[in-house]
Amino acid sequence: MFELKPLSKEGVAAALEKAMRYRLLNEPGEAESICHDVLRVDPDNQQALVILLLALTDRFGKGYAVGVTQAQDVLPRLRDPYERLYYAGIICERQAKTRLHHGGIGSGDGAYEFLREAMTWYEKAEAVRPSGNDDALLRWNACARIIMMNKLAARTDDETEPPFE
Repeated sequence: MFELKPLSKEGVAAALEKAMRYRLLNEPGEAESICHDVLRVDPDNQQALVILLLALTDRFGKGYAVGVTQAQDVLPRLRDPYERLYYAGIICERQAKTRLHHGGIGSGDGAYEFLREAMTWYEKAEAVRPSGNDDALLRWNACARIIMMNKLAARTDDETEPPFE
C-alpha cells in the first residue's frame, strides 16, 4: 500500500479549480481523487463535497465501480438544507438518465420513477431556495421535458408479466 501525500492548505483553491476542470473534461475520476485530497486537509470543505458528489454521479452507468450509495453518503455532509435537497434531486435525475441511456426492459418505467423522485426533491428545494436561485426550477423543468419527450409513464399493473405456471 501507498501512503498518500497530503495536499497543502494553501493548495486547496487551485486543486478545486483543477477538479472542476477535470469534470468539464469528462474525467470525473480525476476530479473525485482531487476532492478526496482536499477533504483530507479540509474535511468540511463544501465546494469539494459538491464537486465530489457531481463527479460520482458523472460516473453512473459508465462501467466504473461507483454506486448511488457513495453519492448519497455525501449529502448529509452538506450543511445547507437547500443544497442537500437539490443534490438529492441531481442524484435521482442522473440515475434516470443512466437508465434511459442503457435502455432495456423496464428502463422507461425506472427512468420515470427516478425522474419523478428527482422532481419531488427539486420541489422541496424550491421551497427553501435562496432568493433569486431558480436552479431547482430549471432542473424540475428539465425532468418534466425528459418525461414528455420520451413519453415516459409510471408502470401499470397491465405491464407486468403473468407468473409462470
